[in-house]
Amino acid sequence: MAGRDVAGQRPVPGSVVSVTLVADLDAKGVADRLGKTSIDAAQVRYGVRAHRVVYRTRGLRGESTTASQLVAVPKNGKRALQTVSWLHGTTVYRGDVASVNEQSTDRAAALLFASTGRAVSAPDYLGLGEGPGIHPYGHPRATVTASVDALRAARAYVRREQRVLDRNVLVSGFSQGGPATMMVGRALHRGADPYFRLGALAPIAGPFDLSGFEAAAADDEVVRSSLYLAYFATAWDRMYGLYDTPGQAFRAPYDETVESLFDGDHQASEIAAALPATSKELFTPEFLDTVRSPRGELRRQLEALDTTCDWRPEVPVHLYHAKGDKDVAFENARHCERQLTANGAAHRLTDIGDVDHNGTVRKALPLVVRQFDAAPRDTAPRDAAPRDTAPRDTAALRDAAH
Repeated sequence: MAGRDVAGQRPVPGSVVSVTLVADLDAKGVADRLGKTSIDAAQVRYGVRAHRVVYRTRGLRGESTTASQLVAVPKNGKRALQTVSWLHGTTVYRGDVASVNEQSTDRAAALLFASTGRAVSAPDYLGLGEGPGIHPYGHPRATVTASVDALRAARAYVRREQRVLDRNVLVSGFSQGGPATMMVGRALHRGADPYFRLGALAPIAGPFDLSGFEAAAADDEVVRSSLYLAYFATAWDRMYGLYDTPGQAFRAPYDETVESLFDGDHQASEIAAALPATSKELFTPEFLDTVRSPRGELRRQLEALDTTCDWRPEVPVHLYHAKGDKDVAFENARHCERQLTANGAAHRLTDIGDVDHNGTVRKALPLVVRQFDAAPRDTAPRDAAPRDTAPRDTAALRDAAH
């Protein structure tokens, strides 16, 4: 099944390019898959069919490009489906995303949500999965456009199956996907799409104080600090120009190799084996000082990622984090909580307990399902064949991302 652009017209963001079946499981198969990922399967009710959907979206400069996502739907015979947007965490290898890697936790998360009777859009973001280029790690507008366009493509796909997505989107995500949850939620809140609107927010273990997170990585106070900071440095240099030459940021001999490692084609284990264990060994003292005390363009760009919670959602926000998390400190959840409180937003924070970063998402997912069970359904009349809706304008998405 493939989508085609209308001859002579500009490609429509959210239009479907191709669809590939990647999973077809009965309820027991879903439960077995969740068990292998150490996720409680007690809430599984239905089997799930999941497809990799390649769709049209926009690149960093607004140019037409493509991205991929996993779209998972329950095998329950129901026509109208609640809509979940699942936003994944830091991923260095393009093949580790939900639409490609059947063993990934993100694939399991999508299967869980779909097995409870919901349709799931799990975007791979730009430059991951089957998307061309290199992932613009942490870029606010790129995160929002790829995710909102993924929702449009999911809606177009399920319509081919004679099904309809609720307008209210239940947004959740882990780690990098935590701030992404708040950015996508803010975009929907501000009308980035004429059809979809915000239904619930459930960010998990997000680095909401990115400045503090990167400074902690510079001081080697974060597990895998050198890998996290190297990914940040190389990606943000491509986007914003953090250094003139690699040697200004990286010590020899790593200055000759680091940038090529983060091309999306190297697995995390390969990268970790090629890097020293600490940021102190990898980076120059001058660059570490720049990360600890950012100024100018770096400070401005970090500010956008430090304030993803600095608005007032009209739906409750439920934050999930674990005090045992040594990758992203629990204080990040407190940072988000303070911003929500200052804006008068209804929110709640649940401490998952003494588990590590990846354990946090596995323990949190069933709690998010319970939260979504209590979310209001869309009661507006549904068009049997609603037409595709392009964004109101690129400025709406840009403003919603900041």
